[in-house]
Amino acid sequence: MAASVFDSPLYAQLFPTGEAGRLFSDSAAIRAMLLVEGALAKAQGQAGVIPEVSAAAIHRASLEIQIDPGALAQETGQNGVCIPALVNAFRAEMNAPEHAQFVHWGATSQDIIDTGLMLRLRQVLSLAEADLKAMLDQLAQMADAHADTPMAARTYGRVSTPTTWGAVIAQWGMPLLDTLEALPVLRGTSLCVSLSGASGTASALGAEAPALRAALAESLGLRDPGRSWHTDRGPITSIVDWMVGLTSTLGSMGATLSALAASGVEEVRFNAAGGSSTMPQKQNPVQAETLIALAHQTSGLQNTLNAVGLHQHQRDGAAWFTEWMTLPQIALSCAAAIQIAVKLSESLAPDTQRMKAVLTEGLGLVQAEALSFALAERMPRPQAQAAVKDLCARALAEGTPLQTLARDAYPDLSEGALDPLSNLGQAPSDARSFVARVRAL
Repeated sequence: MAASVFDSPLYAQLFPTGEAGRLFSDSAAIRAMLLVEGALAKAQGQAGVIPEVSAAAIHRASLEIQIDPGALAQETGQNGVCIPALVNAFRAEMNAPEHAQFVHWGATSQDIIDTGLMLRLRQVLSLAEADLKAMLDQLAQMADAHADTPMAARTYGRVSTPTTWGAVIAQWGMPLLDTLEALPVLRGTSLCVSLSGASGTASALGAEAPALRAALAESLGLRDPGRSWHTDRGPITSIVDWMVGLTSTLGSMGATLSALAASGVEEVRFNAAGGSSTMPQKQNPVQAETLIALAHQTSGLQNTLNAVGLHQHQRDGAAWFTEWMTLPQIALSCAAAIQIAVKLSESLAPDTQRMKAVLTEGLGLVQAEALSFALAERMPRPQAQAAVKDLCARALAEGTPLQTLARDAYPDLSEGALDPLSNLGQAPSDARSFVARVRAL
């Protein structure tokens, strides 16, 4: 097995990351960091910090020069960061020492690495946004079509009261909409530029430091935080929280769908289910279970990343290195989850007859709550609950439907108290509220 499923040709289709996968390669990281170096030089040239002609040469070279990541490996292993090697290689490739001497003027490795990371995370969020919108559109269409399709709700894995398939979809869809709608604020507060120098004081940049940081932020389309965030990993953890929250919601969706497709339940089928190597009859909920696995992965990695927010002094190598190991895995897990969820939402096939049968066949215990409230209109609530509990016990012991026992004991009960299809509560309106929110995007 490969060290990471996201880098594995064998598992590439089980954990597909789409375009986001290309953002977490050494080449993509170097390309982003060179863009930062070029934008920094341009801003410094415009401010007169370095010669404008040199700034133009550096900026142009940052867009053209290609650097082999492998050529930086030895120095990176020695220095703990790739920027010294990258700057040396960039200067050499420029073949213009009179201009190249101004590359990386006044910045530190963390400024370039963190800002380059933010450029890539911005693309990750944009890709996730597009996929999330496509998925929500699929879910809204199904929720609209099945707003009134009755089925059994379940609590603690057991049948509880009636709901609708549309409402179940809305149960995932509403938090996904919240996640989507949180993106503008997240972008505006967390996609930050970094330009603070060796110890966060920007001493090498002098009095021009705040203006340069603002100009760099504007050039790259990132936020100027107005300070150093070398040891404040809030911008990173906020983005991680968003990605983990999205993956967790999709994992919950996967868990419910896996349970609804289980043998003996089979209220949902998948048009693209997995097969077994030895059992021809098996139709495995592979995509649903992959969502669960990805949610487990991001939850564990989030704990690791949050712990390394405890930086010592003005920079902490151990904390920073741990962030490098965990953040890409979280981002790719989120990307894979949304890619899988889009395909899964397209392949869902609810068995509406089976859903209805669970409600209307058998002993009818799904109506216990509605029956207790109907009886509470004629007796105290505790007494009504006790009476229904006794009827449920008799139904189980005798194998007689609850409705039959209730009609015998209370002949004047309304049919609505005993009909699960008449007790859907707010489920249909919840489904339609979700649909309305999606269509208002």
